[in-house]
Amino acid sequence: MIRRIVKMEFRAGAGEQFEALFRSTAPHIRAQEGCQHLELLREEGGSAVYFTFSIWQDQAALQAYRESELFARTWKKTKALFADKPMAWSTQQLEVHL
Repeated sequence: MIRRIVKMEFRAGAGEQFEALFRSTAPHIRAQEGCQHLELLREEGGSAVYFTFSIWQDQAALQAYRESELFARTWKKTKALFADKPMAWSTQQLEVHL
């Protein structure tokens, strides 16, 4: 499984626009083949720094989503709101402590 973390910083006031976009798009992303989990996080304190955390079956499923029309449409709208360049990591879980 692939755990994908994307960090995004938005212009002042654009965070609310992104949250609305995420809420409308998230069900469609979750329905993508291989998507097992998707959540939105925001840095503590009402910051304009957001993170998406998603879990994908494998790299092929993540790549298929990244090549989809849904991703292209959503990313175009999201990029227009950025204050800084986004950062992304694809990770693998090594250990779990509950």
